[in-house]
Amino acid sequence: MTAYAFAHLRSVDVNAEIVEYLKKIDATLPEFGGRFLVHNRVPEVVDGTFEGVLVIIEFPSTDAVKAWYHSPGYQEIVDLRINNTDGGAAFVEGVGPDYKAAALAADIEAAAAAAAASAAAAE
Repeated sequence: MTAYAFAHLRSVDVNAEIVEYLKKIDATLPEFGGRFLVHNRVPEVVDGTFEGVLVIIEFPSTDAVKAWYHSPGYQEIVDLRINNTDGGAAFVEGVGPDYKAAALAADIEAAAAAAAASAAAAE
C-alpha cells in the first residue's frame, strides 16, 4: 500500500543548513521509490487554522518510507531540517482505490452496537 512522509512546517529558518538539506534530500529518495508530491507549498485554508507549509513525499509502501527515513543518507541530513524548522514530520499509509468512508462508519456503528449489547448482557 502506498505510504507518505509528510511534514507541517510552521516556520523555516532559511539559512545555509536548510539550503544544504534541500540540495541533498533529492538523492536520498530514488533508492526507496520516493518522490515529492507537495513541497514547500502554503495550503489554501478553508476552515480551521494551518500556518506554514506542507511537504508530502510518496513511497511505494510503509516499509519503504521507514527505510528511507532511517537510511544513513537521510539520517546524515535530517538534523539540518529539525534544527531549523518549527513543525513536525510523520508517516501515514494511504488507502486503496476502492476505499469508501462509509465502510468506516459501518465499522463504528457495529462496534457501538456490540459494546451496547455487551453492557446490556452484563447487567
